[in-house]
Amino acid sequence: MNDFDEILKKIDFPKDLKELQATDLPEVCDALRSKIIDVCSQNPGHFGASLGVVELTVALHYVLNTPYDNLVWDVGHQAYGHKILTGRRDVFNTNRQYKGISGFPKMSESEYDAFGTGHSSTSISAALGLAVAAKNNGEEDKMTVAVIGDGAMTGGMAFEALNNAAADKANILIVLNDNNMAIDPNVGGLNDYLLDITTSKSYNKIKNDVWNILKPIPASRKLLRGINNSMKSFLLKQSNLFQALGIRYFGPIDGHDVEHLVEVLKDLSHIGGPKLLHIITKKGKGFKPAEDNQTVWHAPGKFNKETGERLAINSEEPQAPKFQEVFGNTLLDLARKNEKIIGITPAMPSGSSLNIMMKEMPERTFDVGIAEQHAVTFSAGLAAGGMIPFCNIYSSFMQRAYDQVIHDVALQNLNVVLCLDRGGVVGDDGATHQGVFDLASFRCIPNITMAAPMNEEYLRNLMFTAQSSPKGTVMIRYPRGRGSMVNWETEYKELEIGKGRKLSSGKKIAVLSLGTVGVDVQKIIKKRGFEDVAHYDLVFLKPIDTGILHEVFKNYDSVITVEDGSLAGGFGSAVIEFMVDNSYCARVKRLGVPDVFVEQGSQEQQKHDCGYDLQAIEDSIDSFLN
Repeated sequence: MNDFDEILKKIDFPKDLKELQATDLPEVCDALRSKIIDVCSQNPGHFGASLGVVELTVALHYVLNTPYDNLVWDVGHQAYGHKILTGRRDVFNTNRQYKGISGFPKMSESEYDAFGTGHSSTSISAALGLAVAAKNNGEEDKMTVAVIGDGAMTGGMAFEALNNAAADKANILIVLNDNNMAIDPNVGGLNDYLLDITTSKSYNKIKNDVWNILKPIPASRKLLRGINNSMKSFLLKQSNLFQALGIRYFGPIDGHDVEHLVEVLKDLSHIGGPKLLHIITKKGKGFKPAEDNQTVWHAPGKFNKETGERLAINSEEPQAPKFQEVFGNTLLDLARKNEKIIGITPAMPSGSSLNIMMKEMPERTFDVGIAEQHAVTFSAGLAAGGMIPFCNIYSSFMQRAYDQVIHDVALQNLNVVLCLDRGGVVGDDGATHQGVFDLASFRCIPNITMAAPMNEEYLRNLMFTAQSSPKGTVMIRYPRGRGSMVNWETEYKELEIGKGRKLSSGKKIAVLSLGTVGVDVQKIIKKRGFEDVAHYDLVFLKPIDTGILHEVFKNYDSVITVEDGSLAGGFGSAVIEFMVDNSYCARVKRLGVPDVFVEQGSQEQQKHDCGYDLQAIEDSIDSFLN
C-alpha cells in the first residue's frame, strides 16, 4: 500500500475530510487523482473529466454539509472523485461493471447522489427544483450546488434553467467547470464568450484588484462587502451574460487551486440567491497523455498508467470495423459524389465518426454542441433548403429531440436522414445510455421510413438509398461496436423501401429478425443445421414488408421475432399487429428487451439478462420444435 492509499484509507465519507486542515487538501487531491488513474487504467471508463475536477470535488465536500446539502454533477462522468469520497472507495474498482456501481451519479446507489445525471445539461433544472423544495420544507440553511461542465452548458435546457433560476431568485450555486471540452473541443458562440471572459485583461485586472481589497475583511463578510456598485456596473457594461440574466457572477478563478476554492466556496455560502462561480480547469489534469490529447482520453480504454500507452485488445482473427467507422467512411464517400449531403452531430464528431468527413469537408459538416433539438431542426431547415442532411445522434440522446422529429421533420415530410448510432444495448454506460426505446417510440410517427441494417453492407446500402433520390424522412438505426463483415466495402446497391429478405428456408418455424440480431440467428442455424427453421431479415420496420409477413403466416404456425429493442411497441408488436389485423393465427414468441431499465455490463451480459442472446434464441427454437 502506497502513501496515497494510506491517505484515502482515512477518508470514508466527507465528514472525515473535514477533520483535516485546508493545507492538507492538496495532498488529498494527489491521492484522489492517483486512485482514479490506478483504477481506470485497469477498469476502463470515463477518465479525463474526473481528473479535471479533483480539486473542485475535494473543496466542495470540505465546505458543504453533504448529503444534507445538495450536490448535482453534470455531466455525470465528472463524478468519479465524488464517488470515492462518499463511501464507495472500496468498490470503485467495480465502476461500470456488471452488478457494480454506476459510472454516473445514481440516487438509488447513494444518498450523496442528489440527482441522477447520465445525460448533460440537466443539473441547473434539477438543482433549482431541489432548492425550491428545500425552501418549502423550511430548510433555509440547505445549500444546493450544480456543477456543470464538459460542454454541458451548450445544451439549451441549461439556458432555460438559468432563466428560471434568475426569475425565482432561488438560493443555488452554479459552478461552471470551464475546460473548453465535451468529448471533442467545445464549439460555438458560448465557448468563444467564455474564452473572452477568461482572457480579458481589463476584466481580470479589476477582478484581481477587488480580491486584493477583500483579503483583510473577515471571511464571512468578505464577498458581501466586495460586491459593490462599481463591480456590478463593470460586469453589466461588459455584457456579462449571467449577470444580465440576474445571476451573480464570480470568477474566473483557477479550478486547480484547492485552498483558494475552499476560501471562495465558504464566502459564497453566505450569499443568497442564484450565483455562478466560473472556474478554469484542464481536462485530464495530472496525467500528461490525457492533458495532451483530451478527446482520446475522454474514455481511453485500458492503459499503462506508468507509460500512458493505451492497451489494444489482442486478436489473432482480423476484426470487422465498428459500425461508426463504416458510417463515417461511407458518408464521406457519398458526400464526394453528392454535393448536397451535409453532416450534422451534437457534440459527437469522434464518437459518431463524422470527424472523418469533417477533416476533408469542414464546410459541409457541423458540430452544433450538446443540442440535439437544434441539431434536428437545423437539419430540417437544411432539407427545406434543398440539402440532404445526415443527422447523426446517439439513440438515447435522440429521445431529447422527439418533438422536433415529429413537428419539424416528419410532419413536413422533409428529406432528413436521421442516423441513430448506438441503438440497442450499449454495455457499460448502463441504463442512461441504452438505445432500446427508439424502435417503439418512433414507429408510431407518420412519414418516417425506419430501417435497421443486419450488417455493414446493409448500412452502406441504406445510406446510399436514403440520398439517391428524395425519400422523405429516413431513420437508420445501428448498434454500438463492431459488425460481422471484415470485407465491408462492397459496391452500393439501392434498396427497395419496405422490402426484407429471406436468408434461409425451413418447414416448421419462421424466425423474423430486425437489425444485427439477425447475425445471431444465422449463427444458430449454421451451428445446428436447422432444416426446419426459416429465417427472414425484415430490414425495414416501417414500412414493414407485408409480403414476407403474408408468406410467413400462411405457411408457419410457429413464429419467433428477435429484436435489440423494447418489446413493448417494437418490432415484435408490429408483427403481432399485422397477424391480428389480417386474421391470421399462430404461436408467436417475441425476444427482445423487457419492460426494465437495463443496467451496466457487457453487451452480451445485457442480452442474456434480457433474454435474446444466442442461447435464448436457440432455446426458443427448441421449445417450438419440441
